[in-house]
Formats: sequence, structure tokens, C-alpha cells
Amino acid sequence: MSRTEFELTDNVMYVKGVGPRRAAALEKLGIVTKYDLLTHYPRGYENHTSLTKIADIFAGETVQLVGRISDIDSRETPRVTIITAILSDDTGSIQLTWFNQTYLLKKLKSGMRLHVIGKARFNPWARGVVVDQSQSFTILEPDEEPELGIMPVYPSTAAMTQQNFRTAIKNLLASMPPLKEILPQEILSAQDLMPLDSAMRAIHFPKNYAELDAARRRLAFDELFLIQCGLMLIKRQTQVERLGITHNPNGALVKATLAKLPFELTGDQKKVFRTVVKDMEGKLPMRRLIQGDVGSGKTIIALLALVKTVENGFQGAFMAPTEILANQHYETFTRLLSDLGIRVGLLSAKVTRSPKQRKELYDKISAHELDIVIGTHALIQEGVTFAKLGLVVTDEQHRFGKTQRSTLEKKSDVVPDMLVMTATPIPRTMTLTVYGDLDVSLIKELPPGRKPILTQAKTSRSRKRVYEFVRAEILAGRQAYVVCPLIGRSESERLADIESAEEIFDTLSRGIFRDVPCALLHGKMKPRDKDDIMERFRDGETKLLVSTTVIEVGVDVPNASVMVVEHAERFGLAQLHQLRGRVGRGAAKSYCILLSDSKASDAKERLATLEATNDGFKLAEHDLKMRGPGQFFGEAQHGLPDLKAADVFRDVAILIQARDAAEKFITDDDNLNYFVSLRENLALAYGDKFSQITEA
Repeated sequence: MSRTEFELTDNVMYVKGVGPRRAAALEKLGIVTKYDLLTHYPRGYENHTSLTKIADIFAGETVQLVGRISDIDSRETPRVTIITAILSDDTGSIQLTWFNQTYLLKKLKSGMRLHVIGKARFNPWARGVVVDQSQSFTILEPDEEPELGIMPVYPSTAAMTQQNFRTAIKNLLASMPPLKEILPQEILSAQDLMPLDSAMRAIHFPKNYAELDAARRRLAFDELFLIQCGLMLIKRQTQVERLGITHNPNGALVKATLAKLPFELTGDQKKVFRTVVKDMEGKLPMRRLIQGDVGSGKTIIALLALVKTVENGFQGAFMAPTEILANQHYETFTRLLSDLGIRVGLLSAKVTRSPKQRKELYDKISAHELDIVIGTHALIQEGVTFAKLGLVVTDEQHRFGKTQRSTLEKKSDVVPDMLVMTATPIPRTMTLTVYGDLDVSLIKELPPGRKPILTQAKTSRSRKRVYEFVRAEILAGRQAYVVCPLIGRSESERLADIESAEEIFDTLSRGIFRDVPCALLHGKMKPRDKDDIMERFRDGETKLLVSTTVIEVGVDVPNASVMVVEHAERFGLAQLHQLRGRVGRGAAKSYCILLSDSKASDAKERLATLEATNDGFKLAEHDLKMRGPGQFFGEAQHGLPDLKAADVFRDVAILIQARDAAEKFITDDDNLNYFVSLRENLALAYGDKFSQITEA
């Protein structure tokens, strides 16, 4: 938008009715500029299109009245000052009540006409129904008609009431020149979209519900369309406009690897591997996301793809989020591939602690003396250079951002293929939005022999019996986890009724498990100590591991058959599902026991959902409903702009329309320059985050 006397980037304090004091309150809601206020969309609406006569009021209703006031009074109590006034119309009278608003004694005068919106309730002290004037009122001139309509209800604070918001936004809209259209006319026509300026005004003060629906659809479409354009532009710039490696068809090395696997691939694994092979044998760089629930066998697909690139004379890189997981993958890959002559290396902070050792490893990578390098973030450190990088695999994608993927990708002169994996199932609507720059494959089928994990929620009254059961499992030759939300007891948590991992470890290791090898694991330990503890657990020396969520990702101990989660209400649904996936990895029947005394309805719902299903995709849908898309975006893809008008769960149809429109728009070369210039105007409309995601 061009610079004029009115700028939406101006501080919100310059809006009539705001000023410095209210601007400070608005800043706590993330509202700093006029644009922030304009896009502080209502969270709901109230139908105030008609007046209620006083004689027709019922307790419990939100009513809209017009009448004349009299008998203004105030009453002090130890905790509150109560202001009352009598409002009368031609059908009767009713008492209005305000709390701690003594300024009204000077503002309200007998004989004034008021337009009042408030909640009617029965008050035994007043011997009848009263109206708590907690929402808004307007003083009317003798002949003035009240303003009726659909009233917005905003996310607010005590310092900014609904009436404050309505007044401020009305004043902003009145002072604002028409907004410049940002979408091309052909899209507006094809999608039958309301003009932007009309939509922005109608979202706040619609004339009717049809206009409100049209306004919300337009603003939701804008957000989803522009995000899709940005993601597709990234895909075009990293894939379509850059030739990749054309791998040859599978040869003897891939076939030998398949023959060495101690199991047959599931139907889903075969299907996804065929898709990966097709991508790798094409001219364009592969950019594929594999979604698969915990234990679905994604790593084997990655291993086969890495073998394929090695067979074609290239190197492969596999980036894992933790040292424990990197070590596990290194051991698995070495066990399966060393006999085939494939040289596997491990690059992590622990391995490269010695400068001499680090240099030797870097030299081997750059000299192509290693075929597959498995590592943590150490893979993207300065100094790591691949001779001929053909494939990059990132595990647990939600732990890595786009920037880290891109950095690893640039470790070679050629454009490598990219395979991204996540065990965090994401609903299709989120996948379209969050991973719009990637092609997506699903593995939903679990390998044969994997038994469903029996999950049960229990209260602390059952704790003794629960740990007796855990002890019985250990004595039968198996191992167990106990997961705790806190490491230790900090000052701020001393009064909380939550035992820490350290306290629970002390209680268990000195009590019922005093003759059982126990260990404590948490994130504040030194990496070397964590690795040693985990190795002893994996080797079976330790039978009971008390841990925080450090074991959430990728720990593979097939002999562990039971997990107890203490204070399970402190964990989210997706996190509990990830934790649960640490058991049930062997042949024994496995159990996850969720201990919680929480009475909160959302906590009870989470735990009941975990009890009811092991399907990560169903849980993801439920999680999205419970938490909303905002948190899902934050975890799944750093850098996406916030959604203010759109809701990807509710707006599935709009999302698909926006994606189809964006695909046609971006694939037309004539539109690229338009989109680039459009992006420059979006810093105002959609903030820095959108600029980041769409930068070349």
C-alpha cells in the first residue's frame, strides 16, 4: 500500500478513543499498530438487531433496552461499590447495576435516555430481575434512535472492554481510506469473493449474517491463498527451477539390502518406497514428506533410499534430532550395511569432541571415504562438506525448521534429493498448509507382530497396585519407563502437588524397586552421562528408567513393555502418544498407564481419548480440535504467519479452493512478477513471517 497521511503501520495510540493508556493495554494483546487493531477480529457476535421491552425480559437473557433513567444510587460493600439506576419504558421499569464504576455517578443524570445491552438475572435483594450493565450503554439524545445490529465480541482485557473495542474500531474504520485490493481480479471473480475493503469493514460490523459469512470467507481465503502461493513458490524455486540428480533404476545393492531385512515390508512401506524410487529417478529434486505413526517403519524407507543414492555413486546424510537417536540409527545401519561394503559414519557433538577426531571425520566426508553420514545438528556445522551429496534425510521434521533443511541441502555442489520424516501425524488439512512445499506420503499400516498398546488412566489411589504390576513385569524379564513432567523441585514449584523425577526416582529406588537396577534420566544431564544411562537401559542392565520427556523421540528398547506417566494431565495429547510409542516395540504385550488426579474436563478428555485409540491420525484430528490450529502451526512449521481469519479445521473447503487457485496462479510464469511485488506489500498485511516464508 502506498504511503499516505493515513498509515496502518502507525501506532494504535493515534486511533480516536485509544490514547497512550489504552495503547499499553492493547500491547498486552499483541496490538501495536492500527493494522493490528484492524485485524483483531471478533471471536463471536451477538444479535442485537431488535429491542426488548422491559415487560418481556426473562432472567438469563442478554437484552437490549431503550428507556429513561431515574433514581441513581450507590452502595458501598467491603469488596465492591454498586451503582444502581432505574430504567423505564412504556411497559415497566427495571434496575440497572454496575460494579466499581463510581464515575457513572457524575455521568448519568435522571431523565437521560439510555440504550443498554446487558445480562438479565434474578436478584433476591432487589426482589426481581435486574440487568447487570456489564457490556455497554449509550446515552441518547431526546429524539435519537439507537444503533441496532450484529455486535462483535472481541478477545479483550479488563482495561479494554467490549465497548472500548467497538468504539476504537469504529473510529479506525471511519478514518481509514478504502483498502487497496491485493488479489488479481481473475481470482476475485473466479472465487466470487467480496472486495477486500468491504470484507474488512463487514467482519467487524456486518449488516446481516450473509454479509458476515462473505466477509469471513474472503479474509480466510486471502490468508490461505497467500500462504499456499508462498509455499508453492518455495517448491518451484527449490525444485522446478533447479535440475536435480537422476538416479538409475534399483540395482544389486538395493536388492541385496532388501534381502537382508529380517522382515518383509508392509503394503504401505512398499507403496511409499515405489514413490520415493520414482522421485529419485526423475529429473527434478525429490522433496517428499513421509508421515507415519510411531513404529510404522519410516526409517527402513530412508535406509533403502540412502542405499539407492550410494549405489549411484553419491553420498547420503541422515539428520536425527538427538544424539541417542543418531546412535541408534548408526548401529542399525552399520549392522545391515557393513557386509555390503557401504561405509557408514556417525557425526555428533560427542564424536567430534576432539579437534583431531573432528578433522579426521570431516576429511573422510569431503574425500568421499564415507557413503552415509548419520548425525545431529553437527551435520550442518561449518566445516562439514560432502564430496557428492545425493540424498538428505531429516528425521522428526517438526524438530527442524526450513532453514536447517536448506543448510544441509547446500552442503554439496549438486542439488540433492530431500526426504523428510515425521512420526507426528498431521491431519490432511494441516498437511496441505504446513507442508505445502513438499509432496506427502503416508504409512498407516503397522508391521506384522506389533501389538496395540493397552492404555489405562488411573488415579493416585491405584499407584500402589500400578507399581506392583510394573514390578511383576520386570521380574518376568521385561523393562519399564516411568515418565515425570518435572526434573526437580524449584522454588516456584515447592507448593505444587507435583512430584519431580528426582523425588519419584528416590521413592521408587528406595522402596518397591530397591532390589531392581534403576536409573534417572533428564535433559539437564551432560550428554555423555545421558548416553551412558540410555545405553545401559538398552543393553538390559537397567530395568527401570525414571525419566522426563527426553525419551519422547526415537528411543528403541524392544524389551520395554510398560510405561507409567506420572501427572499425565501435564502433557499434551500428541506428546503422550509419542511417549507411549516407546513401549510396544517388541513381541510382549505392552501397557501405558496414565496417572492423574486432575478434575479438569480437558485433561480428562485427553486421557480418555488416549485410552480409546492407538491411531495417531485420529489423535491428531482430535488434538487439532482441542488445541486449535495456532499451536499446531507453531510446532509443525516455524515461520508460517499466524492465521487470524482462517481456521484450517473448519475451513477445509476454502483451503482446498485456495490451494487449487494458488497452484494455477504460481505455475503461470506471467504471474510470478505479480506475486513478488504482491509479497512486498504483504509485510504490512501479513507481517514479517509471511515475508520470511516466501523469500527466495
